[in-house]
Amino acid sequence: MPINPLELTRQLVEIESTTYHEAPAGHFLYEYLGGLGYTVEKMKVEQPDPARTPGGGTGERFNVYASIPGVTPDVVFSTHMDTVPPYVGFREDDEFLYGRGTCDAKGIIAAQVAAAERLIASGVKVGLLFVVGEERDSAGAKVANQFSKGSKFLINGEPTDNRLAIASKGALRVEIRAKGKMGHSAYPELGESAIDKLIEALHDVLAIPLPIEPEIGPSTVNIGIISGGRAPNVIPDAAEAHLLVRLVGPAQEVKDAIEKVVGDRADVEYSLELPMVRMRKVEGLETMVAKFTTDIPSLTAWGEPFLLGPGSIHVAHTPFEKIAKKELLEAVDLYCNLAGNLAG
Repeated sequence: MPINPLELTRQLVEIESTTYHEAPAGHFLYEYLGGLGYTVEKMKVEQPDPARTPGGGTGERFNVYASIPGVTPDVVFSTHMDTVPPYVGFREDDEFLYGRGTCDAKGIIAAQVAAAERLIASGVKVGLLFVVGEERDSAGAKVANQFSKGSKFLINGEPTDNRLAIASKGALRVEIRAKGKMGHSAYPELGESAIDKLIEALHDVLAIPLPIEPEIGPSTVNIGIISGGRAPNVIPDAAEAHLLVRLVGPAQEVKDAIEKVVGDRADVEYSLELPMVRMRKVEGLETMVAKFTTDIPSLTAWGEPFLLGPGSIHVAHTPFEKIAKKELLEAVDLYCNLAGNLAG
């Protein structure tokens, strides 16, 4: 019986697999794809230092790669198993599937598996690569890049409204940590507030004029996490912020500007750096520019990249994440057509 991508999406979304806690989804896919006759491989991915990683985990992590036994794929479909928190349970109505991962990116996994089944039946050499960590640091993709299977083309899946992306922005994850001196809040002159330093530094970072690329758009910055302090009546001795810059040019220019305005008020570190990527058009496919970042810069050994997937990025990372059933089914056809054309 042909794979039902709507049912497979439901099964995947009902498995909670936020970043650093992806093992349940990985085990499901390992068994599921093995049951379809694939040779399935686990690629171990290390957990990051929990002391420096908000939401970090301690359990098993691995990518899943599947291929037809003894076949080197021409085309590999790839996307990620991890989702952002918090977990949102599955539900559906006549038109949509709802829940965490429906569009980013478990519905895409289901569409790619269904497309691979049809392609293999028609003689196309296809592989499947599902990775961990895309939502934070592309850790899974970086590991996978060490174990390329010789494919000529990589079709990466992210929510692009079933349009082919001709570019995607890069990413620079910035960690700013300020130090101070504890003291009684009634006597601020006896302490040194790390939070005051951090706030002043962040204010200046937000005022930096960032690069603009006419065809892609502006660089943007988001302060995603702020933490610090001990109690309202204690002068804080430590504070930190985690930022994400969407790049449209070289990262070094942005790094230099951040370090200049922060000065000696805090320490600046970078935990992720991914460049902007440009990709070619394919006749017959509507195009778009992805303002977000993908695993593609970390999967350079897997062949020429393409970015295509069902769903809207505007509902990803929200409590209202959803995907239209019709769009998900159309994605299977689009993946089959694109992969078939690339494979010749």
